[in-house]
Amino acid sequence: MKPYLRAERISGKIQHAITDLLSKKMQDPRIEMATISGVKMTPDLRVAHVYITVFGDKKRISEVLDGFKSSKGFIKKRIAPELGLKYMPELKFVHDDSFDKAAKMDELIKFAVSGTPPTDTSDEQPS
Repeated sequence: MKPYLRAERISGKIQHAITDLLSKKMQDPRIEMATISGVKMTPDLRVAHVYITVFGDKKRISEVLDGFKSSKGFIKKRIAPELGLKYMPELKFVHDDSFDKAAKMDELIKFAVSGTPPTDTSDEQPS
């Protein structure tokens, strides 16, 4: 049997509930164009790490995370009845940078094949 199967089911419910809430009832302009890319629960179901995908610079990402953090109480109140849990998990919002990393990897692969240098839009210096 797969461990933590219940945690995975609850994660899916939380992701679906927050996504629905974003599309219908959220009024905060800071969280527009943000996508819930995943939710991971701790095994004891006390903490839900909500992964958010945002396209933009670091300032935009910070604004979106601040928007979610300030809306945390509203989100918890709205999705709690849909989950049917004894305790509502604590929501921790995290920027999901896997799409950014995948795009960078794609550019590096193209560079390796074609020899055309990738366009670097990051603030990081190569190491």
